[in-house]
Amino acid sequence: MGILTAIILGLVVGVIAGFITKSRFGIIGDIGVGIVGAIVGDLIGGWLFGLDVTGFNIQSLLVATAGAVLVIVLYRAFTGQGARIRA
Repeated sequence: MGILTAIILGLVVGVIAGFITKSRFGIIGDIGVGIVGAIVGDLIGGWLFGLDVTGFNIQSLLVATAGAVLVIVLYRAFTGQGARIRA
C-alpha cells in the first residue's frame, strides 16, 4: 500500500472510528488514529482471521476500522478518560 493510500485510508478510518466511539481528534489526529488502527487491525486481523489491509477496499476498511476502534478504547483505558465525550 502506498503512502498516499495509507493517508487517505487513515483519514477515512479515523473519522469512522471517531463517530463510532464518539471522540474527536482533529484532522491530523484522525489520520494518525486511522493509520495506527490500520497497522493494529492488519496485525491482529492477519494473525487471528487471515484478513489483511491490502489497499483501499471494503475488507481493508473494516479491518482498519476495527483496529482504530481498539486503539481508541485502549487509549481511553490508559489515559483514564473512560466514556467521557469531548465535543
